[in-house]
Amino acid sequence: MGVMTLFKLNLFFLLLLIVSALGVVAAQHNARKLFIALENERQIERKLDIEWGRLQIEQSTLIRHGRIEGIARERLNMTVPSTSAIQIVTIDTVPSGLSSRLKRD
Repeated sequence: MGVMTLFKLNLFFLLLLIVSALGVVAAQHNARKLFIALENERQIERKLDIEWGRLQIEQSTLIRHGRIEGIARERLNMTVPSTSAIQIVTIDTVPSGLSSRLKRD
C-alpha cells in the first residue's frame, strides 16, 4: 500500500469519526429535549392529580345529604313534614282524572 492510499484511508476514517460524533451529539440533544418534555408532562400530571382530588372532595361535600337539607331549610324555608302529613301515592291510588292525564303524557 502506498502512502497516498493510507492517507486517503485515514482521511475516510477521520470523516467517519466526525460524522459519528455529530450523530452522537445530535442524539444526546434530542434525548435531553425529550426528557425535559417528559418532566414537564409529569409536572402537569401531578398538578392535574391534585386538582382531581380537590374536585372529588368538593363534590362529596356538595352532595352530602345534610348539606342539601341545610340549604333547603335556610334558603327555601323548607321543613321536614310530620309523618301524618306524608302521603304515599301509588298508581292504584291516583285519582281517575289525573290517571288519564298521566297516560297521555
